[in-house]
Order: sequence, then C-alpha cells, then structure tokens
Amino acid sequence: MTFFKTMAATGLALGLMTGVASAQDQRLAFGATNAQSSHYAYFASLAQIVNDHAEGFQASVVETGATVDNLRRMARGQLDIGLVTTPALYHANEGINTFEGEPIASQLLWAYSLAPQLIISRADSGYETVEDLDGERFGPGQRGSSTEATSQMVMELLGVTPEWVRGTNGELANLIKDDRLNGFVKSAVGTDFDPLTTDIATLTPLRVLPVSDAGIATIQENLPELSIVDMPASEQQGRDEPYRTWGFMIAVSAQPDMSEETAYAITKAVLENQEAQAAAFPALEGIDIGSLTVDFATTPMHPGAIRAFEELGYDVPDNLRPAM
Repeated sequence: MTFFKTMAATGLALGLMTGVASAQDQRLAFGATNAQSSHYAYFASLAQIVNDHAEGFQASVVETGATVDNLRRMARGQLDIGLVTTPALYHANEGINTFEGEPIASQLLWAYSLAPQLIISRADSGYETVEDLDGERFGPGQRGSSTEATSQMVMELLGVTPEWVRGTNGELANLIKDDRLNGFVKSAVGTDFDPLTTDIATLTPLRVLPVSDAGIATIQENLPELSIVDMPASEQQGRDEPYRTWGFMIAVSAQPDMSEETAYAITKAVLENQEAQAAAFPALEGIDIGSLTVDFATTPMHPGAIRAFEELGYDVPDNLRPAM
C-alpha cells in the first residue's frame, strides 16, 4: 500500500470514529455573513453544536451577504437557516420595504443579540431631545446597515428630518471627532457603548438622546418590528437617569419549508449548549438566549422552535406564535 493510500485509509477510519456525516444524515447549510465577522464565528459554533448534539444532521457554514441575502437564499431553498435582523424578517414576512411584493415565509428559530440603537451626539452640540436634530448634520448609521434603515424610519415617523450624512461607521466617527458631524446612531453592546463609540468618547464627551414617552408609544404603534429597550443611567453616555430607545434583534430564522422536526432538533441542541456559543461570540457571556428571545423578539417563531422552547421551560408569548 502506498503512503497516500495508507493516509486515505487512516482518514476514513478516523472519520467513522468521530461521527463524520453518514449517507443518511440530512445536510444543512447555515447562512452567516462575511467570514471576518464575529457573527460568522457564532454560526460556525452553531454548526458544530448541531453536528455534535443533533443526531442525523450534518451542518456547514456558508459565507453570505448577511440578512437580505440569507432570506432570499432561504426562499430559494439554498440555505436551511440564516442570520437575520428582526426588522428585515418582519418585512420579509409581510412583503414590504425591501421585500415589496415578494413575501418570504421564513420563521424565527431564536434570537441571540439585542442591538439597542443609541442616538449619540457630541455633548457640546447642546442637543437635549430627538427633536433638536431637525435640520442638523447627523449620521443615520453605517451606509447600507439595519441601523441606517431603522434610524430613517424612526425619524420620519417622529417628524424629525436631520441633514443625513452617509458613510461607514469609521468615517462617521472621524467626522464626529473632528467636529464636522454632530453625532450618529450606533448600536450598543448590551447597554454600553461599543468599542468604536468608546474610542470617540475618550477625547470627545458624548450625550445620548432619549426617546420621549410619546415617541416610544408612536414607535410601538407604527413599527411593531422594533423592540423597545430600557437603558440604565450612564455617566459615559451623559445620562443621569434611565431612558428608553428602540432596538432590534440579531437572530436566526429558518427556510420556509423547514419541517417541525428539523426546527425542533436544531433549536433544542442550540438552547441546551449555550456555553459553546459564548466561547465563539463573547457578547453572549452570561446571556440566556431563550429568555432574550421571548423578551425582545418581534416576529412569529417556527412551531418546531416553540416546541423546543416550551419543552425547556420557556414561556412563549402569544405575539411570537404563528397565526392560526
């Protein structure tokens, strides 16, 4: 036997010993985002969890263009699950906005990251309320992002029309540092500034603008795809009292034809193995994704996912149950 034949035989033996996919295993494609993203690492951990703990499945990760790309690929049957933001999933379900006239019946499996949206201004701008941004130079969030899209929807709804300045987050941050931009909307990490905003705040005092109670009520009535987030007082954020803002979830949804048994098996394996996910995505340290989902998600869940949640003791609210 040649060296290469020996190595091939050894590899086959090791594969059989370590549970590599058999011909009977159902192959699953997990659509993530670009490979440099921490969310790609999270999806790699999901694939490993399913391979190790969901018998009869073999999952692999696919690099994609993220939410919209994932939803469209799932609609074509090219992906089994995918990373989504909950507003985009809502829009896809309803066939509105980006998905106008092309609804996609993808259902939520679970959500794993809450992204509160902070209206961040230079403290020396003198802004006190959202209404103060009318006509002012302000960044809606990174060009092409869910933050940008939701910021524009919310401001239009509240009757506020800033002079929007477009760019990458890095470009907007540099403009704020140089006093050429009054602020921008940026996702928080938990209830804290993300690293980019923290870097700005090192030398440029910042102030987060709260959304008024009337504004929150208007958002809840007109944009049900968004979550409402209670934020604590924060010296770094220039807030000496708790305040409220809008946010959205980063989540995982299923291709429209996924069976209840497949959705159940995937979701149950993920809920029961959360430590591995935190190792790949440190923002999950100490977070229970089951509780996060039932507390903040805004779109209907897959019946198989609901079954897994309830079996593990989570109370799924009526608004997350599919319409009968």
